Amino acid sequence: MSNPTPVWRRPDGTPVACVEKIKVMNENFTELRQTVQDLLDDAVLMGCSEAQVRDALHALIEGIASSYPEDTGGSQSDS
Repeated sequence: MSNPTPVWRRPDGTPVACVEKIKVMNENFTELRQTVQDLLDDAVLMGCSEAQVRDALHALIEGIASSYPEDTGGSQSDS
């Protein structure tokens, strides 16, 4: 089952319009999805609880913060 990539949005909710930015985000998202799928499959094959692995992945995502401040002023260019 393959989920589509999201529409990437700025903090103000408007979509990112730069084709190159969208391409990079989609590639990163697809790569991450495959890595997470591999991790989950390996875990289940090795006898781990799928629910526990999912909980650990959720906690991992919740514990990550950006190294950069979010631009909420709309000064970010899409070029």
